[in-house]
Formats: sequence, C-alpha cells, structure tokens
Amino acid sequence: MLIALKYFTVYAISSIKFILGPIFGKVYNLPEIFIVLFSVLGMMTTIYLFTFFGNSIRKFFSRFKKEKSRIFSKKSRRFVTLWNRFGLIGVCFLTPILLSPIGGGLLVNLIESRKSLILKWMWISAFFWGIVIVYVSKYFSE
Repeated sequence: MLIALKYFTVYAISSIKFILGPIFGKVYNLPEIFIVLFSVLGMMTTIYLFTFFGNSIRKFFSRFKKEKSRIFSKKSRRFVTLWNRFGLIGVCFLTPILLSPIGGGLLVNLIESRKSLILKWMWISAFFWGIVIVYVSKYFSE
C-alpha cells in the first residue's frame, strides 16, 4: 500500500507543480519510466480539466469574488506578453518548468480555442520535460 501512495504522490504533485513530481519520484527511488509516466499523467489531468471544464470552473469561482477584477492588470499584461512572444507551442513548452500546469492550462485555454492543438502540444511538452527532468535529476543524485 505504501508504494501506491508514493506513485499517487508523484501524480498529485505533478498536477499542481510539474517539476516537483519527478524530483519526488527520484527521492522515493521509483523506476524512471514510472516517474515520467505518473508525472505526465498528473500534469495532463490538470490540462484536461481546464481544457474541457475551464469555463465552468471559472464561473464557479467567480461567485466567490467580492470585487470585479480589472481587465488590464499586471498579471494579464504578463500573460499577453508571454503569449505574443512565444505563442501556443512556446507556452506549452514553458508550462512544465516555468508555469504550473494550472497557470499554463488557464493561459492557453483563455487564448486558444482549438482543444486538439492544446492537448497535442501539452502532451509533447509533458513527455519531453518529464524525461529531461528525470534524467537530469538522476545525474545530480548520484
């Protein structure tokens, strides 16, 4: 049962902050293939949630906001700058390492409407960074 909890921890942490999932997997001495797999699945669970239920999630949480948010805030300007500079593919590749799956998922789904493109590039990005992080952490842990 304890081993299943370790795998679930990698999965759950990766759904919030991707880069921490492979690190926890290495700390738990899990096999590299399973670290990559569970990290990718954790991130992609969050991406799928925001891609298919993002509008419902935003509507739900907007009920709890007391004040109306400004359209041109510092945060929204950063998102637009990031999008203009890197586009969909760039934001997808930055999501696992710089943005969180939550931040990247929100950003790409607010601006891009083609779900198939979002999912394709997020899958590619998640596998790429999962493999890179696992094998880089392997050399730092030895």
